[in-house]
Amino acid sequence: MGRVARQRVPREAQGAWSPAADRPDPVSLIEEQAASRVAELVPIRHGRMAVSPFTFYRGAALIMAADLACTPDSGLVAQLCGDAHLSNFGLFASPERQMLFDINDFDETLPGPWEWDVKRLAASFEVAGRELGHAPADRREVVLAAVRAYRRDMRRASEMGVLEAWYSKLTADDVLRVVGEEARVGRLSRKEANAAHRVVEKARSRVHQRSFERLVHVVDGELRIAPDPPLVVPVDDLVAPGTRRRDTEEWVLQLLESYRESLADARHPLEEFRYVDSARKVVGVGSVGTRCWIDLLIGRDLGNPLFLQTKEAQPSVLEPFLGASQFGHCGQRVVAGQRLMQAASDIFLGWLRAEDLDGQLCDYYVRQLHDWKGAVEVQNLRVAGATVYARLCGSTLARAHARACDRVAVAAYVGKGDAFDQAIADFARAYADQNERDYEVFTTAIASGRLEAETGV
Repeated sequence: MGRVARQRVPREAQGAWSPAADRPDPVSLIEEQAASRVAELVPIRHGRMAVSPFTFYRGAALIMAADLACTPDSGLVAQLCGDAHLSNFGLFASPERQMLFDINDFDETLPGPWEWDVKRLAASFEVAGRELGHAPADRREVVLAAVRAYRRDMRRASEMGVLEAWYSKLTADDVLRVVGEEARVGRLSRKEANAAHRVVEKARSRVHQRSFERLVHVVDGELRIAPDPPLVVPVDDLVAPGTRRRDTEEWVLQLLESYRESLADARHPLEEFRYVDSARKVVGVGSVGTRCWIDLLIGRDLGNPLFLQTKEAQPSVLEPFLGASQFGHCGQRVVAGQRLMQAASDIFLGWLRAEDLDGQLCDYYVRQLHDWKGAVEVQNLRVAGATVYARLCGSTLARAHARACDRVAVAAYVGKGDAFDQAIADFARAYADQNERDYEVFTTAIASGRLEAETGV
């Protein structure tokens, strides 16, 4: 199947990019997304996207999905992340308390052409490299490192037994071993190696108790999430004046009960926690404006806090081009995709459907807010560090796809040589040019008043 796909769509063809004659206006697509979001938060989204071409790229998943739909693909299908840019990889804790490096955002997950994720990842390194001031040749080497790692790890996966491929994972210790080896042979500076260790140490410190100390204060003898408007707004500040606290609590408890039904375990740790407070929280770049809540729960005592994030799930940006999800619930779509692609998933991962405070019926998915979570500081990546990070991301994406595609066919398509790698690097360079043109159109729309943007938030 993979070799037949090569004949139908040669690997060199994957490098082609030119905008279609009827390409949608990128600003119109952004306006289309704003229609279903919390209106007062949309200017924050625009402001965050306007910071740079890279932040624009992070928020432009719909624009790129529309563009990818016009590109050639092998016809081989995988479960896609749907937004596999370099900032959507990171560290988190497995249920067995291992720290893993994996994809950490599945809002857009959907089955589709596996190349789409690879192209989104590759282009993100090209776009970020331009922002970091890396030379064109260095940027290409970083992109090639990501695609080469993807190709090699997909070929390794194709030779594995079924369970071996499913159990494959990348731990924080594995990451640090790679970093240590790169430092020993001189490809990575000691400063960069130490920075990687600090990222892991910082992630280990991100636990619920620390979040509790930072996010919670006492009001009239009661624990409450501290306000930080407009980024963190307590639920009591969002309900209609005169609404009783008890009524608000009952609304949240109904949401939690609906969520509980999506958890597989008959006896789940959630049952040992009691609800305390909620707040609306602005997160990310592309997600800004979707309804997102943080919920504080307490276990046996104040030393046992739990923060849950209840995040709105809308239809994937891929659905207009690949067809509707098999799941009628957007939150379930996200959870199913995450469980399929991640080496290990959060035991609190679940979903629910409920009316939000504005009366809008919404689908949500739920996960822990902070639990050993960490991410690379992109703005500090030098060429050597970016190259190592690109390899880790490419390898991780291959592992995720190998769990949810015909890994033998994909491995046969990408092949042993670098034809596929070079083609994707060509695409990444050309698409980064397109991203810069779209960014200019976007910022012009803000300057003209067509789009409202709130900066510095």
